[in-house]
Amino acid sequence: MAAPTAVATSSTREKPRLSFWQIWNMSFGFLGIQFGFALQNSNMSRIFETMGAKTDEIAFLWLAAPITGLLVQPVIGYLSDRTWSPRWGRRRPYFFVGALLASLALIVMPNVTALWMAAGMLWILDSSINISMEPFRALVGDLLPSQQRTTGFGAQTFFIGVGAIVGSSLPWMFANWFGVSNTPEPGHISLSLKYAFYVGGLVFFLAVLWTIIRTKEYPPENLAEFEAEKARTAGFANGLKESFDGIFHMPKTMRQLAVVQFFSWFALFSMWIYTTQAVTSHIFHTTDTASALYNKGGDWVGVCFSVYNGLSAVVALLLPVVARATSRRFTHMLALVMGGVGLISIYFIQDYHYILISMVGVGIAWASILSVPYAMLAGALPSNKMGYYMGVFNFFIVIPQGVAGLILGPLTKHVFHDQPIFTLVLGGISMIMAGLLTLRVHDADDIRLPAEAESAETLSYDALAPANPQV
Repeated sequence: MAAPTAVATSSTREKPRLSFWQIWNMSFGFLGIQFGFALQNSNMSRIFETMGAKTDEIAFLWLAAPITGLLVQPVIGYLSDRTWSPRWGRRRPYFFVGALLASLALIVMPNVTALWMAAGMLWILDSSINISMEPFRALVGDLLPSQQRTTGFGAQTFFIGVGAIVGSSLPWMFANWFGVSNTPEPGHISLSLKYAFYVGGLVFFLAVLWTIIRTKEYPPENLAEFEAEKARTAGFANGLKESFDGIFHMPKTMRQLAVVQFFSWFALFSMWIYTTQAVTSHIFHTTDTASALYNKGGDWVGVCFSVYNGLSAVVALLLPVVARATSRRFTHMLALVMGGVGLISIYFIQDYHYILISMVGVGIAWASILSVPYAMLAGALPSNKMGYYMGVFNFFIVIPQGVAGLILGPLTKHVFHDQPIFTLVLGGISMIMAGLLTLRVHDADDIRLPAEAESAETLSYDALAPANPQV
């Protein structure tokens, strides 16, 4: 079969506009997904270091995640495009399987007893989260008309923010609100962190299950043609070929956004991998993982991560308004520059409380990263390849993670002389570069919306409450 190309992107069937509760239900699963990502991003480096990893080894251990992403994301996108069941739909089977596996991985993760076990569980956890997450991105393109896509991705960002507020802060909450010990024996994970992962596993599964139950999907426009195409291209070899051939036939907008994504996510992985080490060494002045001071710093990083995620939930509601007043490209550029400045500013902080101010810029950037590029991309994709190309697009999330895993360790050790605070500064510079590169992206849908469409681009649906909240 010929490789996927950028064919007509609009569906011949006019998609109905959805109400507040319909968008709420189809996005709610991201609350659970972000519990998983928040616990992973804010605590894996801490777990690695507790299991005996050295500072320059931590970035390399994170390579498990991008390697699995490169394999899982396009394949899951390709398979979900070719899936249809009258009962389960197209994307929901993958929601369920991914949520079940990720929840089990979250429960097992804090019980690892060796470094190789922690790296292996990160591999399984990241793969499982991606199985659920990739079809969620495609679901917006499947169900929402173009005028509501920024809102749809904004709603996902809102739930990502809310989930991360609690998910990132759970270890701190258990230690400070419930008196659970956060000081482990050497080589063991604290009880407060264990409880946080257990709760995260439960929330992940239940939130995704809500979306599965409360959302219905549209069948393929021509079911007979859909089945005939599946039969004609059946087979493992065809599937593998199609899963990776599309990388070389990406639409122009997708190629331009890929460069922006690379520098954006390189910055984010610099932050996720090294913030704990940067804060504990540069501000708390300790590297002893068994000390109360180190674990206080580690818990505070979780609080900071919850703050930037919480802020992103609010900012996500404002992004459509700013994008209408300016453009999506300008909005994304401004947000990324503010995020880069926020990361760089941590270098100048001595009182750890002020890191929260740095997180304001990071939160604004995070809200835009999770919504605006996908809104720009959705209008440039063929509707029958939505899931596949969303999976391929995420190559430009996992590739910078792989690059970060390979180079940040040697850079931190040999260039920055074991001072990870400079790794955060490098991440800030990368994010500013991403912002400037956004201005060269061609966004076909980036036009001023007519007055009658503007109400659909916000999350204010006062007149749209449905009688039946299912899609």
